[in-house]
Amino acid sequence: MAGSAIQHSLWADGPADEKRAWTDFLGVLAAIDKPVLIHYGSFETTFLRRMSERYGEPTADSPPTKVLAAAINLVSVIFAQIYFPTYSNGLKDVGAWLGCKWSSVNASGTHSIIWRMRWESSGEPALKQSLITYNAEDCQALQTVTETLVRLGCSDHRAGLENGTDSTAVLAEQSASKATLWPSFSSTVDGFEAINKAARWDFQRDKVYIRTDKLLRRISEARRASEKRITRVNQEMIYERQALCPECKKKPEFCGPGKKTIYDIRFSRYGIRRWVVTYHFSVYWCRRCHRSLGVPDEFKPWGLFGRRLVMFSIYQAIELCMPQHSIAQEVNRFFGLGLQQGEVHRIKARAAEYYRDTRVRILDKLVKGDLIHADETPMVLKRKRGYVWVFAGFHEVAYFFTETREGAFVEQTLKDFKGVLVSDFYAAYDSLSCPQQKCLIHLIRDLNDDVLSHPYDEELKELVTTFAALLRDIVQTVDRWGLKRRFLSRHMAGVERFYRTIAKKVYRSEASVKVKERFEKHQNKLFTFLNYDGVPWNNNNAEHAVKALARLRRAIVGLSTTAGIEEYLVLLSICQTCKYSGLDFLDFLLSGEKDIGAYAQEHGKRRTSAPVDPF
Repeated sequence: MAGSAIQHSLWADGPADEKRAWTDFLGVLAAIDKPVLIHYGSFETTFLRRMSERYGEPTADSPPTKVLAAAINLVSVIFAQIYFPTYSNGLKDVGAWLGCKWSSVNASGTHSIIWRMRWESSGEPALKQSLITYNAEDCQALQTVTETLVRLGCSDHRAGLENGTDSTAVLAEQSASKATLWPSFSSTVDGFEAINKAARWDFQRDKVYIRTDKLLRRISEARRASEKRITRVNQEMIYERQALCPECKKKPEFCGPGKKTIYDIRFSRYGIRRWVVTYHFSVYWCRRCHRSLGVPDEFKPWGLFGRRLVMFSIYQAIELCMPQHSIAQEVNRFFGLGLQQGEVHRIKARAAEYYRDTRVRILDKLVKGDLIHADETPMVLKRKRGYVWVFAGFHEVAYFFTETREGAFVEQTLKDFKGVLVSDFYAAYDSLSCPQQKCLIHLIRDLNDDVLSHPYDEELKELVTTFAALLRDIVQTVDRWGLKRRFLSRHMAGVERFYRTIAKKVYRSEASVKVKERFEKHQNKLFTFLNYDGVPWNNNNAEHAVKALARLRRAIVGLSTTAGIEEYLVLLSICQTCKYSGLDFLDFLLSGEKDIGAYAQEHGKRRTSAPVDPF
């Protein structure tokens, strides 16, 4: 009957009754129409495999065989997808949080073993009943967890999660804002938000304390005076009146005189100074072309600020990883230009739009090249989480943001790439059809962890040691001769010998079997670099680019939006490409050039001092 539950307790007094209990279990499965076997953790996986080996599996076409093969481990469903507010993903912790209770206060798998040993020595019925009750309550907790996961996955509940109307769960990307340094305060109680706003430090010093404290009043007045933009003009530029429209060659209509002041800076060899220029010009309107004429190009696209000040601010934000409010404070302190934090944000957005095509050229050069290092890293934004993908070569780096870690983005971005892809073992990269080299540093770290986790597994230690000896010889050749195929290809015989050795040997420990399977699974991707010139055996190029992103990420501190992080990544792509190409990032920005390759050809030698202003 739908909604009903039947419990079966299969008890074996000793090893002689074990086969009978296993047979009864298979009989229960066979009597159920379309059964689904759900368990929690790897213990049951090991148990089912051992019982099948010990007493034989059912016939291949019988329902129990299909059920055992398709058994669902609920831990794999929860892991890295659902986060309960517990210290672990153990059934006792998760079940207790969901309201499940156990008759015994100290109920655990360890205590169940103790109860069993005591029962075997004493035969006390109470101990047997404790075991049966414990297992039944575990099954009840498993049912509760399963129902909770089914409820979280249904479409109606998903809509509630996305709308934020569910009071029991929240999407991880929506909770990312809680990890920011300054979470916003909201309340349903009338007046609480206004009271909280009135308690802010700046508000109280500027609006409350200065009414009773004379020193604070003088400090506030001095600060407001220092924030005013200095208007002393260093230079005046007068543009001649425009006689003809450059498009239609007709005389435009005069609309009146124009005047505008641009706030900028000038570089000398060993310093920087403020430079304010006032432009005088005439504004015209061409009736035939329907366009305004006469406005100097210096006003586009940076607004009130000159190009050099804009590029210096971008240099501070991207290469020096300075927060936007710090940039505004520094510019105002040294140059008195009255730059606001919001204006720094707009400067960044305009600069990113100006250089967006530059990142396209960088990616195009990578895709047409012979080598790409790829990696990805999580990024916390203001209201969601996402991922930043890094594609790097020896001279170029490109960063891109996506809201998910799905491999469709990589497949679409690198679909035309025919060179060698160096990456970690994330399965998304396997969708590409190009030759691949897996990062052996990642593999070594995993193997080292396996050896430390199984200190008495001699089979595992022997297998890992054999691989280490093979790789050590290869690395010594790389250190001596570089990444040259004619020297590295000699090691292919050793690689083939290594795989023949592990194929012949039968490994018995579970850890050794997993390592062997991993070697065999990636056999065609572990030593690809031996057959190519200039292909590294690790992913350090991409990981170094990720470190640059990590430094910038600390300055952003989770306060950026999707559009904001995309602007950062456009500019960071240019910054890191300049570094990888041996160019100075600030020099490139001040040059006005958009093509890094063309700039590199013209300025091959990297400057070590500040550029001299040509004006």
